[in-house]
Amino acid sequence: MNAPLSPAHLAPTIQTRDLPEALLDALKTRFGVRFSTALAVREQHGRDESAFTTVPPPAAVVFAESTQDVADTLTLANQYSVPVIPFGIGSSLEGHLLAVQGGISLDVGRMNAVLSINAEDLTVTVQPGVTRKQLNEAVKSTGLFFPIDPGADATLGGMTATRASGTNAVRYGTMRENVLALEVVTASGEVIRTGTRAKKSSAGYDLTRLMVGSEGTLGVITEVTVKLYPLPEAISAAICSFPSIEAAVRTTISIIQMGIPIARVELLDANTVRMVNTHSKLGLREEPLLLMEFHGSPTGVQEQALLVQDIAADNGVATDQGAFEWATTPEERTRLWTARHNAYFAAIQSKPGCRAISTDTCVPISRLADCLLDSVAEADATGIPYFLVGHVGDGNFHFGYLIDPNLPEERETAERLNHALVTRALSMEGTCSGEHGIGLHKMDFLVSEAGAGAVAMMRTIKQALDPKNILNPGKIFTL
Repeated sequence: MNAPLSPAHLAPTIQTRDLPEALLDALKTRFGVRFSTALAVREQHGRDESAFTTVPPPAAVVFAESTQDVADTLTLANQYSVPVIPFGIGSSLEGHLLAVQGGISLDVGRMNAVLSINAEDLTVTVQPGVTRKQLNEAVKSTGLFFPIDPGADATLGGMTATRASGTNAVRYGTMRENVLALEVVTASGEVIRTGTRAKKSSAGYDLTRLMVGSEGTLGVITEVTVKLYPLPEAISAAICSFPSIEAAVRTTISIIQMGIPIARVELLDANTVRMVNTHSKLGLREEPLLLMEFHGSPTGVQEQALLVQDIAADNGVATDQGAFEWATTPEERTRLWTARHNAYFAAIQSKPGCRAISTDTCVPISRLADCLLDSVAEADATGIPYFLVGHVGDGNFHFGYLIDPNLPEERETAERLNHALVTRALSMEGTCSGEHGIGLHKMDFLVSEAGAGAVAMMRTIKQALDPKNILNPGKIFTL
C-alpha cells in the first residue's frame, strides 16, 4: 500500500491544454449562445462536492441539447486534441468533474427528456440529464418506479458513469445491475449503441458494463435504458436506536444472513443523528440508529418488521421503551429519508466554514463490524469532527471528516484516516470505493486494490478507445 496522501500529494497535476482560436471559432459558430467562455459559467462547471479547491476551471463550456451536439463537440475536440469533461449536475465527491488538463466542460443537463416508457417490459429510456426524481415523477402513473437512490438528485448519465447505488441497493442492486443499454458518443465523435432492452444477452463483449462506471473516460453517455420495478403494495419504515454502533451492525448482519428481504437499512452514528436533528428539526434519540424500510405485501411487510424487531431485541434494544418506532405514512417516511439524504449538508452546517473529506468503502458483510468499529475508534482518537452514515445492508459505509480548509494539519489527519480506512477494507477483501468512484481522490488506492497488471489492462482499453486522451483525462489512473 502506498504512503498516506499529504496535501501536496493531493494537488492534481495541472497540464492545461489551451483551446486554439480555430476551435473557439468553430464552437461559437456551431453552438452560438450555448457556447460560453464567461468566467462565472466556467467556474460553475469547474467544481464539484469534493474537497479539491485549487483546480482551474475549464476553458469553455458547451451546453448540449442532443446527441448530435455531443458528437459535434467531440469531433471538433478530437480534431484539436482538446479534453472534454462531461458534466451533469455537479454532485461528484471524488473530483470527477475537475478540468485538470483544461479543455471543454460538456454540460448535458439540458438533455433531460424521458424518451420512452415501456411499462409492459419494465424499462425506460432517458437522456443523460434526466434526474432520478424527474424519472420517478414521469413513471409513477404506470405503477412503477426506479429504485436507485444515491441521495443527491443526480442525473441518470452521471449515475451510470460512476456506477452509483445508494439506499435501496441491498434490495434492488446498483446501476451495474439496472442499466440494460446505452447510447454513447466515442472520442472521435462516433455514435454507438450497447445492449438492448432484452433481459439478457450473450452477444459479444459486454460494452454496456464497460461504460457503466467508466467516469466519462471512455465515452459520453447520451441515452440510458434502465429497469423499472413495480411499486410495492405496502411500505413501512422503522427507526431503531441502539446502545452502541456494534449492536446496530450486528443486527444488520443478522438481518442479511437470515435472508430477510429488507429494502433499505441505513446506519447513522450518534454524531450524525445529532447533526440531523439540528438541521432537520427532528427529535431522534441521539444514539446510533438504523433507519429501515420494508417493501412487499401488507402481510409480508409486517412479518419482516417483526422479525427485525426480534433481532434488534436480541442485540440489546429495549423495544418497549421507544427505541423501535414506526413510520407508516408517506409523509413520515419522506421526512425521515429526506433527513437522511441531507446528512452531508447537516454535517457541513455543524462546523461553519468547514470542508468535508468524504470517503466510502465496502466490505463483505461478515467483516463489516470489524472494519467499521476499528475505523470509528481511529477517528475518535484524533478528535477530528466526523459524520458516519452507511448503506450497511450491503457492507457499504461512508465517513466525512470535517476540516478547516485553512489548516493543513487537519487535512493531513483526515487523509491519514481515509488511508487507514481503505487499507483496512482492502485487507478484508473489500473495495476502496463502494459507490463514489475513483475520480482524482482514489487513484492510488485503485492500484492497491486491483494490482498493477489490472490497471495496465484498463490503460490499454483507454488508449484503444481514446488514443488522444481527450475524454476526462487525469481521472481513475494516469497515462
